[in-house]
Amino acid sequence: MAKVKRSCQRLEYTVFNTDMGWVGVLGSTRGLLRVSLPRPSAAEALEALGDIAKGAVCTASRLEDAARRLKLYFCGHRTAFPDELDLSAATTFQREVWHQTRLIPHAETRSYRDLAEQIGRPGAARAVGQALARNPLPVVIPCHRVITKSGRLGGFSNGLELKRRLLDLEARKNNQ
Repeated sequence: MAKVKRSCQRLEYTVFNTDMGWVGVLGSTRGLLRVSLPRPSAAEALEALGDIAKGAVCTASRLEDAARRLKLYFCGHRTAFPDELDLSAATTFQREVWHQTRLIPHAETRSYRDLAEQIGRPGAARAVGQALARNPLPVVIPCHRVITKSGRLGGFSNGLELKRRLLDLEARKNNQ
């Protein structure tokens, strides 16, 4: 992924506890940059945001709404993430894949091949998987909803157990 100069941008983060563990959110003046999936501790959630978070200011104010919605999501509520995203460090292909992934409805899945076809690259299912492996905003860009054509879970950079938990969380009948 190309490095983008962010010296003129204010980076902010917040770390908070959810029903599934500690989550971190990092944002720039352009939008959300990174979300960490649940971790056992606040320190691990912050570390999962990556080195870019080291220059960020801890604040909950601008990221409060995203944090509130992530808390709701991780306790089983149907939640939308219409946030502006800062994908300035992504390639054009990654942005296309991530945009299409954001369109997958709650509690539904698509295959890597489906996504490749939807972006007009029918032979690029593997490349779609690689783009999803680099997704900096899991849940907001719901890459856990992408599975193999045969229905297997496929890969997930945070482990297949967590992918299964997220899919099960969305599939619950009590999901509001």
